[in-house]
Amino acid sequence: MKTIYTKTISTLLLILIFSTSYGQNLLEGEVKNDDNSPIEGVNIIVKGTTNNTTSDINGKFSIQAKALPFTIIVQYAGYNTKELKITELPTNVKPLQITISTGEEKVLFEVVVTSRRRIEKAQDIPIAVSVVTGKQAEQAGAFNVNRIKEVIPSVQLYSSNPRNTGINIRGLGSPYGLTNDGIDPGVGFYVDGVYFARPAATTLDFLDVERIEVLRGPQGSLFGKNTTSGAFNITTRKPSFTSGANFEVSYGNYGYLQAKSSITGALGKKIAGRLSFSGTQRDGLIENVTTGKSTNTLNNQGIRGQLLYTPSENTTITLAADITTQHNDGYAQVVAGVAPTKRAAYRQFNAIIADLNYQLPSLNAFDRKIDHDTPWRSGQDLGGASLNVDSKIGRGTLTSTTAWRFWTWDPSNDRDFTGLQVLAKSQNPSRQTQITQEVRYAGQLTSKISGVVGVFFIDQTSKTKGTEESGNAQWRFSQSTTSALWKTPGLFEGYGIKTNAKIHSTSAAVFGQLDWAITEKLHVLPGLRYNYDKKDADYDRKTYGGLQTTDPALLALKKLVYTDQNFSSNNDNTDFSGNITVSYKATDKINAYATFAKSYKPIGVNVAGLPTPAAGQTLADLATVKPEDVNHYEFGVKTSPFKNSILNLTFFNTEIKDFQTNVQAAELGVNRGYLANADKVRVKGAELDASIVVNQHFSFNAAATYSDGKYVKFTNAPLPLEETGSAVSFKDVSGTDLPGVSKWAGSLGGEYTKNAKFFGNLGKFFIALDGYARSEFSSSPSASKYLVVPGYVIFNARLGFRVADGLSAHIWGRNLLNKDYFEQLLPAGGNSGHYAGVLGDQRTYGVTLRYSL
Repeated sequence: MKTIYTKTISTLLLILIFSTSYGQNLLEGEVKNDDNSPIEGVNIIVKGTTNNTTSDINGKFSIQAKALPFTIIVQYAGYNTKELKITELPTNVKPLQITISTGEEKVLFEVVVTSRRRIEKAQDIPIAVSVVTGKQAEQAGAFNVNRIKEVIPSVQLYSSNPRNTGINIRGLGSPYGLTNDGIDPGVGFYVDGVYFARPAATTLDFLDVERIEVLRGPQGSLFGKNTTSGAFNITTRKPSFTSGANFEVSYGNYGYLQAKSSITGALGKKIAGRLSFSGTQRDGLIENVTTGKSTNTLNNQGIRGQLLYTPSENTTITLAADITTQHNDGYAQVVAGVAPTKRAAYRQFNAIIADLNYQLPSLNAFDRKIDHDTPWRSGQDLGGASLNVDSKIGRGTLTSTTAWRFWTWDPSNDRDFTGLQVLAKSQNPSRQTQITQEVRYAGQLTSKISGVVGVFFIDQTSKTKGTEESGNAQWRFSQSTTSALWKTPGLFEGYGIKTNAKIHSTSAAVFGQLDWAITEKLHVLPGLRYNYDKKDADYDRKTYGGLQTTDPALLALKKLVYTDQNFSSNNDNTDFSGNITVSYKATDKINAYATFAKSYKPIGVNVAGLPTPAAGQTLADLATVKPEDVNHYEFGVKTSPFKNSILNLTFFNTEIKDFQTNVQAAELGVNRGYLANADKVRVKGAELDASIVVNQHFSFNAAATYSDGKYVKFTNAPLPLEETGSAVSFKDVSGTDLPGVSKWAGSLGGEYTKNAKFFGNLGKFFIALDGYARSEFSSSPSASKYLVVPGYVIFNARLGFRVADGLSAHIWGRNLLNKDYFEQLLPAGGNSGHYAGVLGDQRTYGVTLRYSL
């Protein structure tokens, strides 16, 4: 991996040297206050374009210029927007200096967003949106979505491995538990306008991010793919005609090493390029006492290249390609406890392992010890290419985004979580490919009406070829009678299933949203979406191996463990959905809005095995789950109560009929979970976002969310773990908590800065502390008292020096108090009573060096 770092950085340096021979006319300037002190974080936008930038720590900025004359817009939170007409480019003799009369050296940096397909201030849009800039993410060490949830508490990410990853907003989006390829995520994940269909993308490192916008609530009239719960809208740093580069390396305990680099510059008069690289490696955090090695390592590499072509001042064309790899020995789960079930005494976990003369390596999950005999492997590759064309037409912009992407998954798991050969193999390699096309027009349609209208198409195929194979201890875990035949030598050893599963799905949509300015203060925003979805699924499972026999009694026992299974499903459906929002900007500092949205999630199909159908049902009946019907209500107010402050409050209520949920099955061949519909669920709550710059030294930010998630009606839910073996097969869990939803979650952070010099560079000394907390939550589709993740609080800190150009350095620590906590709890295959935990990382610390030029 270090060789990869060396080669990549060498390549970037060569490109930087080459790019200095080209360039375009650039507008360069400096922003200062009345005391002639530079201001960091000022938004600079070229009016009538999507070109924007921010001033650096020295108040300097550069932005690609249009043909003279043109106008730039200067934006600050709590201050009037300023427009400056540029009639000539500045020179060394006559530089451009912009003075802002704030009386403060440090102002609250309010980012601009593009969620509504135009550049506007986050405080001005009637959407609950949280924004993390690339700089903020880098400073906080938030290099993937799992870290972002510590900054935006409305976000939840659960991952027992990259394939089994769910990303939720306000507790909704993906079924809690294991991932099923046959269901669409309710949270859209977009990078530079390209939709990523696989949730596994959220486990990978960010690549050269400019801004992360997290929109909460349904967004089907703004985005190509329907999103019932929200969207991640990620914007990467674009190529620039001004040469620049930055290099970053971090070292930490547990052998942590992370390197990032990015370089940009002109390759011709109208062509600029950008090449970015990221790599992360870390030793394991869990000890395997059998192998003597640590597992749950990190080994990620990613590279992204972009070419920007500007054939005219009204048109930009961006070609991008990326590939990210993750080849970890990781995602091992530790036995967290044992629940007594309703099964006979000889079928309890402790009785089983006693008969096999086995002991767990530890009864305390936070000893972080395992003895798994099947290797853990979590290999994935994700990449693709996209072509984006933006052309200014009339008073708006026509955008076309064409993309092809792929994802491959190469796993190995020990699903029994023990050193026993219960399951000798458990692996489901997959490959997913997708083609997407989106065309939209956004802009001012009349003097009072603006908006966006677009069409979207996606075609994707997912194929899985899986293997699950029993070991020599399978007989004892599967034993369901006292017959001596279960002890037949070799009956189950090597007995398993080979699975071929395929899903081909297509989706097409027409969507749009208008913004009608009835008055300057009162706006009405209707949105509409028409969607067509088609899903074809094929599942075929064949048994193999084990003792070859013709004895009907022995064959019957084998079929109690695995059976052949085959089914197909072909479905299509259409749907109209929409939303309406009314916003009222009472003053420059108060913006209120109310929204009603009717949304839906398409039909789901099961392709991970199905339980034996109940009387009167067939596999085909269980293969398909109904689409979700979503009704969403929201009220929000965005305020700036005093200078350099933001205080936003949101109330929401979401009701879903035919909620697509992941339920637990006791049968091994179901791969621990399958999809089903709950009659109705509801999540309601409130969110608070606040930030303030107290003075030139101190700033604080806070976010909190309250969520009450319930099954309103779910009468045929599977049994919780402790009730496995009951006389009934289903349970009425109406009125109980939804899994994965904490009542309370929040984050709080503060920073102190002071002007200073470091190796001759003028910059800022800083010290920052932040915390993240969440209350307990159910970790089981049907609430189990044993599968409740306790609440926890973690603290992180940073101390160092940063500059815009030159050398920056800081030391950092995460989970400073070394809090032991679970991120997820899940029962072992077969529901024998023991369950495992996904552990949160223990205390980590290190140093980061960054050099920019």
